[in-house]
Amino acid sequence: MSRAAFECKRRVPDWLVVVILGIIEGITEFLPVSSTGHLLLAEHWLPRQSDLFNIVIQSAAVVAVLPLFRARLQQLAFRWREADTRDYFGKVLLAFVITGCGGLVLKKLGFQLPKDILPVALALVVGGVFFLLVEQWLRGRPLSDRVTWSIAVAVGLGQLIAAVFPGASRSGTTILLALILGLNRPSATEFSFLVSIPTMLAAGGLEIVTELRRPGEGEDWTLLMIASIVSALVSFVAVKWLLGFVQTHTFGGFGWYRIIAGGALLLLLVLK
Repeated sequence: MSRAAFECKRRVPDWLVVVILGIIEGITEFLPVSSTGHLLLAEHWLPRQSDLFNIVIQSAAVVAVLPLFRARLQQLAFRWREADTRDYFGKVLLAFVITGCGGLVLKKLGFQLPKDILPVALALVVGGVFFLLVEQWLRGRPLSDRVTWSIAVAVGLGQLIAAVFPGASRSGTTILLALILGLNRPSATEFSFLVSIPTMLAAGGLEIVTELRRPGEGEDWTLLMIASIVSALVSFVAVKWLLGFVQTHTFGGFGWYRIIAGGALLLLLVLK
């Protein structure tokens, strides 16, 4: 760590640290830019928080966006007798089961999420390049609004890829795969989010229980509550904006952003 980064960590008040981290989590959790990469970059300048802290603010960001999918959730809850509803629910369930089973296998094998900046930076850059290439390839091609079973399988596997390669971005990987398989941008974004919500809540709930059972230093629940509220509010605004954005725009801008962010992380490594 550079001396400047060390001094910055010492000077920043705790309340401001958690507000900044809540904003970063809220913006990046669902946008296809990798929350892991951005939090790693922030932790270079700000004090590192506990695993429980990161899990709770992530869960807050997830819960906050549920009202944005009210129509789809009402369909799944109250119109389950309709064939289209059962079909869509089955595909969400399939993707969730694939991710869940794969996650349990990774946990059984003792897989640990890498904390190094290099793989995150590379994943950001590679993902950005893929976004640009896929968007170029999609020009003039007809896209569908119907989720197929192959798309459901791909989204489930995409979440596992993102879990193994931090910086790949869960939403980025799954949306890319859905686009490649012919799903249009609004439908790909919605399906990706609807699969990721139960996945992240299930994983987050399990991790929260695990972390609370471990002996260690007590968590500052006031700061955690502040960060969670900030994360939830920012996440709601970010996802509401994205759902409108993809109606008329491509993901090319996110591709360029990922390349720039990954390049910044690589530069940080060189200067470290």
